[in-house]
Amino acid sequence: MQPQATPPARRFAPTSARSRLILGLDVPTVEEAREIVRQTEGAVGTYKIGMQLQFAGGLAFAQELAEAGHSVFLDVKLLDIDNTVAKAVANIAKMGVRFVTIHAYPKAMRAAVGALEEAGGDLCLLGVTVLTSMDQPDLAAAGYAGGVVDLVRTRAADARAAHMGGIVCSPQEVGSLRTVLGSDLVTVTPGIRPAGSEAGDQKRIMTPADAIRAGADYLVVARPILTAPDRRAAAEAIVADIEAAI
Repeated sequence: MQPQATPPARRFAPTSARSRLILGLDVPTVEEAREIVRQTEGAVGTYKIGMQLQFAGGLAFAQELAEAGHSVFLDVKLLDIDNTVAKAVANIAKMGVRFVTIHAYPKAMRAAVGALEEAGGDLCLLGVTVLTSMDQPDLAAAGYAGGVVDLVRTRAADARAAHMGGIVCSPQEVGSLRTVLGSDLVTVTPGIRPAGSEAGDQKRIMTPADAIRAGADYLVVARPILTAPDRRAAAEAIVADIEAAI
């Protein structure tokens, strides 16, 4: 039997404007990612390592960053049978990373929370609700009958019931979720685009300041910083927007 989980008492809440900014290292090689960290160190709160980099040595790099004292977000979006999810989380907890994502299916989240209770560690489990690249027609094509907002709210409620550390949702939904999430769970919002930036493949987007005003705890930004002529300046400009909106 899995041990009874306890809510995280919002121990994962951000502590400053800078801590709210998560930079996605969405590049093909560890060498490029390492250079981006060098250019932006101290200007962002957390570095996110997603699937592209994971399959190019990114898991070892995530541990390297964590051992160097950086806050690391391992964006693996786990979803599998309970035992596999549990064993994956147990191993991830040993890496020293700060955040990890689980698709917000109740069984997967319960398995993840139970494994973390046994393994220990200061790891924030984030339930991914609905990807920010998806809209209503995309959900319909995937076989979901309800709307985006309804599905996000359902999965947010499931994350709270499972005692997850937080959720990932678009900034467009975050404002309506605090009553669903209670005070403990944090919200992480991709789909952040500074004014004038291209949306790319994101469909449910918002500016940094508007997302913070809507209630987001953490903002995930990649391309607007990665493609900027001066990455540090781009990151610092977003932090300034966050600071002004708090």
